[in-house]
Amino acid sequence: MSVFFKVGLPWAISLGVVFYIGLELGSKIQNEKHSPDSSVLNRKFSQAYSKKQILKLDSSVQINPEKSSLKDDFREVNPVYSPPLPPNLIKIMEEGDMVERMGAYMDALRRMDESSLLEVVEAFESLPKGYGRHLEMKLLMRSWANIDPFSALNYAENSLDEKSEQRFAMTEVLAGWAKRDPNSAIAWVKDRQVENPDSKKNDNLLVGVVKGLAENDLKTADDFFRTLPQGNAKWQASTFLAQEYAKKGTNEAIRWAEQFPKEDQRMRSMILGQMGSKLAQSDLKGTANWVESMPIDKASEQVMSNLLSRWASQAPQEAAIWSSQLPDSAKRIQAMKLLTTKWSLRDPVATAGWLNTFPPSAELDPVVGEFVNRISSRDPEGAVGWATSIIDQDQRNRAVDQALRAWNRRNPKEANAWKIENGYDSNKGVDR
Repeated sequence: MSVFFKVGLPWAISLGVVFYIGLELGSKIQNEKHSPDSSVLNRKFSQAYSKKQILKLDSSVQINPEKSSLKDDFREVNPVYSPPLPPNLIKIMEEGDMVERMGAYMDALRRMDESSLLEVVEAFESLPKGYGRHLEMKLLMRSWANIDPFSALNYAENSLDEKSEQRFAMTEVLAGWAKRDPNSAIAWVKDRQVENPDSKKNDNLLVGVVKGLAENDLKTADDFFRTLPQGNAKWQASTFLAQEYAKKGTNEAIRWAEQFPKEDQRMRSMILGQMGSKLAQSDLKGTANWVESMPIDKASEQVMSNLLSRWASQAPQEAAIWSSQLPDSAKRIQAMKLLTTKWSLRDPVATAGWLNTFPPSAELDPVVGEFVNRISSRDPEGAVGWATSIIDQDQRNRAVDQALRAWNRRNPKEANAWKIENGYDSNKGVDR
């Protein structure tokens, strides 16, 4: 017994002390691992992106929590950390193929909450900066907006490249926010406009609100859109409205577009042009019928141009038949000119074959002149031949001069030989 007290007991006590110290040390290390002051959060990104900085959007913008249903997001609380994301996420983002990378990234975004936010952002930042990570950036901003739109905006404004990412990121944050909580998003944007009326970044926010609203409530999106001042934001926002209304079908989309007053030709042309572009992607014939019913003005020309851009790429022969059979002569020539412009860039031989089916006429002169304009740099000799077929003398001389200048740049000897053979005089032009 005395041996136990002399040797065994001290040994048991020592072992217990060591075991206790080990438990305490392990607990401390584990706590540090999940603490805001740990090495994980003290990386280069985290040093510039603490919890306090995340929640502070911009010192020049005062956010009123009473106007937002997200007011709890403004309170600085001790974050609760959930289990970390898979430790190989950054490695996958850096080294994985596109499918593996997007799969892992999408899983991370679905699991992302306030506690794992920094790790997901670090995974995003492991990608090379610029347009190459555009999709990943947009997905991150949308997911982040569901957690805390203010910190997402702070990151977009202060951490993303102004030229390649910032504008799109801010738009996506507001789109996500407006889709989920439109009243708060609209109220905040209006407050920001009052605080910073001259900020160019306001355009990104306004576009984002329209985009998000349009995904859930087209009527509210349309109402808000009509309050926007004329400018770049309104032009960009109209794209999203046209896209969503086009999904409702050709007739309803056209009814919406034609509500815009004719007195504002610029706005009307913009809206109708956007709608023509969207509808032509799904309903060429329906868009063509719309063009036929429209009066000739800038708006109808824009719709026709967008229609023929799509038609020329899909079925140019059908577009050619439609253009040449329009009953209104002015609209017919307008359509034939536009088709010539677009078709000749893709297939000048086929375009020439189509034009050869028509006899020379004064009515066709503008169409032939457009063809000469499009092929002069590629086939100046052929362009000269087409130019001489123009009936109107003034138009013919301008077209021949243009084609000869292009020919002279490419092969001055041949161009000069043609001038001599045809008795060309730059002051008098050329006779037919």
